[in-house]
Amino acid sequence: MGQIQVEDCGRIKGLKIITPAVHKDARGYFMETYQQRDLAEAGIDAVFVQDNQSASVKGVLRGLHFQINYPQAKLVRVIKGEVFDVAVDLRPGSETYGEWFGVLLSAENHKQFFIPENFAHGFLVLSEEAEFCYKVTDFWHPNDEGGLAWNDPKIGVAWPKLSGEYSGSASAEGYTLEDGTALTLSDKDQKWPGIDEYTKDRAAAGTL
Repeated sequence: MGQIQVEDCGRIKGLKIITPAVHKDARGYFMETYQQRDLAEAGIDAVFVQDNQSASVKGVLRGLHFQINYPQAKLVRVIKGEVFDVAVDLRPGSETYGEWFGVLLSAENHKQFFIPENFAHGFLVLSEEAEFCYKVTDFWHPNDEGGLAWNDPKIGVAWPKLSGEYSGSASAEGYTLEDGTALTLSDKDQKWPGIDEYTKDRAAAGTL
């Protein structure tokens, strides 16, 4: 693993922070953004089938998303700006079910975040703009989308630089960053349920 450093993420098993070796000189820098052999040696044997990229402005929050029946592992990074990236453990039987972990990803720190299957995922843009890239292990299934309320107090994600009061739903109303930038979510992301409702529904379906 000469080209990467890999860190475990607290008590949630499977999550990894990956820092590639960055080779700099007067011209700029070079790094390997994906190297299958190094990842395999670090215990990450995911087979990725698709690369995605999004652009967002400051105050945009995307999440918390997952696919229900076709779960995706993800390898995420930021190529412009800075985001706070979050994963929530939804693995059936996991001792850390419902717990979250977050990491700052930026174009400057070059860090990557590996998220196994059966995690909800989301991020908050902290810079004026951000471009977010991620690899996934399954294709998008349009009728299989799931989500959790980004502000569910039962999960308790500590989104940085964000203030506002929980009103009982995932609405962005009343939330701002510390500089006054309003929080922006899609209509869909303001309607996801909390984890208790999700857990109850999955248990009734026999999938937990």
